[in-house]
Amino acid sequence: MSKLEKLLKKLDNHNATWVWNDLTSLLKLLGYEKIEGSGSRVKFDNGNPLDMINLHKPHPGNEVKAYVIRQVREKLQNGDLL
Repeated sequence: MSKLEKLLKKLDNHNATWVWNDLTSLLKLLGYEKIEGSGSRVKFDNGNPLDMINLHKPHPGNEVKAYVIRQVREKLQNGDLL
C-alpha cells in the first residue's frame, strides 16, 4: 500500500489523529503546493482557485484539530479530488 493510499484510508477514518506533517504530505501527494503566509497561515494551491485550501498550522502542539480535517475532507470531496 502506497503512502497516498494509507493517508487516504486514514482520511476516511473519522476518529484518526492527524499531525501537521501527515496532512501536508497528503495534500502534496494530491498535487497541492504549500505556500507559507505570515504567522501560522498556510495556503495549499493546486492551480485551481476553487480548490485552494487555507489553514493555520497547529500550535503550540503538532496535532491537527478534528474540525480542520473535516474541512479538508469536504473540500477534497467537493472538488472531486477524492
